[in-house]
Amino acid sequence: MAQDTYRIGGGGGFMVDSITAVPQLLAAGVDAIIMDFLAEGAMGLFGRMRAADPAMGYSADFITRYIGPHLDEIARRGTKIVSNAGGVNPLALAARLREEIAKRGLNLKVAAVAGDCLMDRVGEFAGMKGIEGDDVLPDSGVTSINAYLGGFPIAAALAGGADIVVTGRVVDSALALGLLINRFGWKEDQWDLIAAGTLVGHLIECGAQATGGTYTDWDQVEGWDRIGFPIAECRADGTCVITKGEGTGGLVTVGTVSEQLLYETSDPQAYIVPDVVCDFTQVTMTQEGKDRVLVQGMKGHPRTPTLKVCATFDQGWRVTSYQPVIGPRAIAKAKKQAEAHFERGATLLRERNMPGFITKEAILIGSGESVGARAPDPDSVMEILLKISADFETQQSAGLFAYELHAQMCGMAPGTSIVPFAGLSPVLHMVAFLIPRESVTALVDLDGTPQACPDRGPAGVPLSITSRPPVPELPAPGGGVVPLEKIAFTRSGEKGETVNVGVIARDPAYLPAIRAALTPQALADWFAHLFRDPAQAQIQIYDLPGLNAINVVLGGALPGGINASSRLDSAAKSVGQQLLPFQLPCAALGM
Repeated sequence: MAQDTYRIGGGGGFMVDSITAVPQLLAAGVDAIIMDFLAEGAMGLFGRMRAADPAMGYSADFITRYIGPHLDEIARRGTKIVSNAGGVNPLALAARLREEIAKRGLNLKVAAVAGDCLMDRVGEFAGMKGIEGDDVLPDSGVTSINAYLGGFPIAAALAGGADIVVTGRVVDSALALGLLINRFGWKEDQWDLIAAGTLVGHLIECGAQATGGTYTDWDQVEGWDRIGFPIAECRADGTCVITKGEGTGGLVTVGTVSEQLLYETSDPQAYIVPDVVCDFTQVTMTQEGKDRVLVQGMKGHPRTPTLKVCATFDQGWRVTSYQPVIGPRAIAKAKKQAEAHFERGATLLRERNMPGFITKEAILIGSGESVGARAPDPDSVMEILLKISADFETQQSAGLFAYELHAQMCGMAPGTSIVPFAGLSPVLHMVAFLIPRESVTALVDLDGTPQACPDRGPAGVPLSITSRPPVPELPAPGGGVVPLEKIAFTRSGEKGETVNVGVIARDPAYLPAIRAALTPQALADWFAHLFRDPAQAQIQIYDLPGLNAINVVLGGALPGGINASSRLDSAAKSVGQQLLPFQLPCAALGM
């Protein structure tokens, strides 16, 4: 391996990802491992944990399941570990890690990055409207409020001698960027390099999503049970090769890595993170060999003068129940059963003068509700899993409704099976807004004493796209059609109430036809079931010529966002799959 190559492993994409990643990446001999634990919903959970016990608010599993069993090997190999497992209390997690390391007599230095938590400023931000959706930050019930920090505080911790760095809310990609800034000495205003390091983090922070997990061509991927986690072989010039460990399952191709690049990117020419504004549109990928993809062409622009803040707050209680309904006319039976539950609940609450429903919804899993017009013939469905979801102002109202969700066993539809007791949980809402970056000070704690980490470097205004390539016209219908799945890969995910769908042409020759066919109106019609009002759908389409791809952004397609949505797929992972049957004319494809 060349001297100027630094190998970073992506050891997990969420707080309960596989425990197999760390030992696998250690065996592969990587220089560092990053682990992303923090989605917005996780911040709310950690916030509630801290409210119950001020000494908590971080992932204890980070020690007991992920890092603890391998501390001796980490020390022996000198592998750096960087993770945002600190949640809303990274200083406490660092202290706990130091205790565990001392017990084992190991020589490992732990640092924490903090300063992102703004809970002591809730009053200052109360009433703030989010940059997306209708949520407004209340003056009570807030469980977490954190600014997104970047990679330079992590780099400062590593420069101070840290072997393990735990953080609070940093942007996911900063975990890798901090390592690369420290390793290669990149400066704050080297925008292309900072953007390239951000791309490295973006490609590997979702773990096996870059190595064949959730891949369009899933039937070509072997070894899900032992899937390899991604390794980025990074160079000082900002280029990298994405690969995985020898003998592991999965697949690393231009398709798998391109799908991950397009995951949740929104505007790919102005992907904003704390340290830089990234331009993905000219990135190219080249297959260098089996399970090796060269990534290059990243561009960056000056960072913005603001930082994003994400706040979570509880707003009532949710009851969720799953009820199997089996037999002829299963859909009709399930609908009637749901209506009966809601009527019974409303009556009981009204008679007791208790607050009623805030929202209520019945999702008929197996009926095709999640795929809209492509649902099966209702008369052919003989098996439904009825999901009942209802929100209430008080826990008492929720508890009464939940208790009555057993009545179907003897008093409703035939063919209804036994179910566990209905689940009861707080309803978590989220609001994101922007604040001046100078109003937030990152802290780096190397030895139990947090020190301010100055925010250096210029800020600018992100570029706006002033022109777009003309959209080609489709030829007149005729000569047959072909589904999108045959000519493209897709990958989807959510950001707030917005759904992103990346579409990558399997052959550059197919891109003009894909671009011409996937018009905003065609997409609004295809995904009408996702919008409250399809006529008001806000749909943007962005071009990525370097990848022969487009990114479709469906604004408002996930009402309430991942935390508040009661949909079967609240993470919008299936939306790209739903697009695959879309028909394109063969004539436009030269077929």
